[in-house]
Amino acid sequence: MSPQRLETLGKVLPSLREKHDEFMLRELVKRWVNHKVMVRWLSRFFHYLDRYFIARRSLPALNEVGLTCFRDLVYQEINGKVRDAVISLIDQEREGEQIDRALLKNVLDIFVEIGLGSMEYYEDDFEAAMLNDTAAYYSRKASNWILEDSCPDYMLKAEECLKREKDRISHYLHVSSEQKLLEKVQHELLFVYASQLLEKDILGVMPYFEMIRWKIFQGCTGSSPGYLGVLFLLLQQFTAEGTALVKQAEDAASNKKAEKRDVVGLQEQVELISLAYYYFFTVFVRKVIELHDKYLAYVNDCFNNHSLFHKALKEAFEVFCNKGVAGSSSAELLATFCDNILKKGGSEKLSDEAIEETLEKVVKLLAYISDKDMFAEFYRKKLARRLLFDKSANDDHERSILTKLKQQCGGQFTSKMEGMVTDLTLARENQSSFEDYLNNNPLANPGIDLTVTVLTTGFWPSYKSFDLNLPAEMASALLLFNASDRLSYSEIMAQLNLTDDDVVRLLHSLSCAKYKILNKEPNTKNISPTDQFEFNSKFTDKMRRIKIPLPPVDEKKKVIEDVDKDRRYAIDASIVRIMKSRKVLGHQQLVMECVEQLGRMFKPDFKAIKKRIEDLITRDYLERDKDNPNMFRYLA
Repeated sequence: MSPQRLETLGKVLPSLREKHDEFMLRELVKRWVNHKVMVRWLSRFFHYLDRYFIARRSLPALNEVGLTCFRDLVYQEINGKVRDAVISLIDQEREGEQIDRALLKNVLDIFVEIGLGSMEYYEDDFEAAMLNDTAAYYSRKASNWILEDSCPDYMLKAEECLKREKDRISHYLHVSSEQKLLEKVQHELLFVYASQLLEKDILGVMPYFEMIRWKIFQGCTGSSPGYLGVLFLLLQQFTAEGTALVKQAEDAASNKKAEKRDVVGLQEQVELISLAYYYFFTVFVRKVIELHDKYLAYVNDCFNNHSLFHKALKEAFEVFCNKGVAGSSSAELLATFCDNILKKGGSEKLSDEAIEETLEKVVKLLAYISDKDMFAEFYRKKLARRLLFDKSANDDHERSILTKLKQQCGGQFTSKMEGMVTDLTLARENQSSFEDYLNNNPLANPGIDLTVTVLTTGFWPSYKSFDLNLPAEMASALLLFNASDRLSYSEIMAQLNLTDDDVVRLLHSLSCAKYKILNKEPNTKNISPTDQFEFNSKFTDKMRRIKIPLPPVDEKKKVIEDVDKDRRYAIDASIVRIMKSRKVLGHQQLVMECVEQLGRMFKPDFKAIKKRIEDLITRDYLERDKDNPNMFRYLA
């Protein structure tokens, strides 16, 4: 029998058998250190044998044989007692007692080293039992805390427990145990009681608790108990908070209307609308962006960027982002918000970096909007106004958001807008070349300032045109009163050749708004076809020059009409494209494929699709099957 075996059987085992708990652990560490020293010296003494004789016969190295000897004679007998003693000390530390962490580190190193490069002994003989004990320990704790503590108090305790378990990993547990240990703690403290925790929050949670509240759910997986419950509750919270923002905006609009209920003048209504628009298009959109930032951070940081949580976020924002606010669609809100950022003199005073960041977030919100084509038309109208009236604050920002929109929605979405920006760039270059030409050729100078902007018809919004009969001086409607002291509504409309809407806006600005340049009979706040007008000879103002603002035109109706027309064309094209490839198709399948094709830009109404199918049948693009009226055939 080898000297090592004699030493082990005669001294080591008896000394370990007669000791218990922490004393036994200290004795084990001492004997293990001595054993490794003896093995190391024996390996040196017999280095020649180890290097040549053993190697040639493919026998185990002396060092391995020495450690295996300790494992077979000592470790196999006492590893259970050692494991229980270590776990007992860990539980004592969890209860707040001071323990010898260095001792535990040395003992657990034995479980690792005894495997000779394998973690098998550490995992099977210690880690599995330690994880089970951890689960049982925190299960007992959680069952009491959930009854006694409020949600914030519970979450703080859970956060502290996680922190302490991480601390144990760094001091004496092997690093390979970290993820398994934390998952056990999270499961017992959080996933088991996920529903109760979220439902307990009836007294409200202070904002600084909120991140803890969600961060605690890190590491969840699709197979974890409580996972689907947390996902469902999270979806509810996303939707509820977003819907509350919409209601808040609606209530603000109702309050504004109540305050101004007695206001009937168009100018006062315009001022009211401007105040309301500031809230809706700036404050409301800002709050939605902040809400999205907050919950996106939860999904990315607290839920490990899990795809199902991203889906929950998307579903929630699609619910309330497609709700109208005070008669304005979300598409209009976002387009107006962008206009406020990008135009000169907008209420949003931001740095270039902040503008870029905000535009990026707006485009992310657009992904939740179902009527993207409506946004495109509103945005195109406002872009045209910025470009034509030189109201754009920065060309780089204009191109930047178009790039972002193109990446989000495709090249067809931004093709007209990009053409508009290109038109203005070319127009400026042509104007500069024209001015250089005039400077170099004085005889060709017409003697007046001339600026020409050539636009591509298909890119720009269509504007109504009419033949306007201007007075000889080509100045304004006021000069009509040089020839007449008193004019009726119909006379003014006939002489100027304007539409009713334009005459109402013009006469309201001159007789009912801030400056009373014309006197109106009867003296009311509204313009009617029976009104009479005469010049107010008593009108004075301390300013040498005054600007008479016209009430803004409500372009919403025109935008909606244009979008509806474009949608009819898009539905027609989709139906023909589908039928051309399929030749024969049932009604239900045709409708579903059409919705799938168009869903990226807008959600087509089933009734609208049915109506377009009927129209295509009358135009001989399709025909119904004679035997089955719900089956359609494509006519080449």
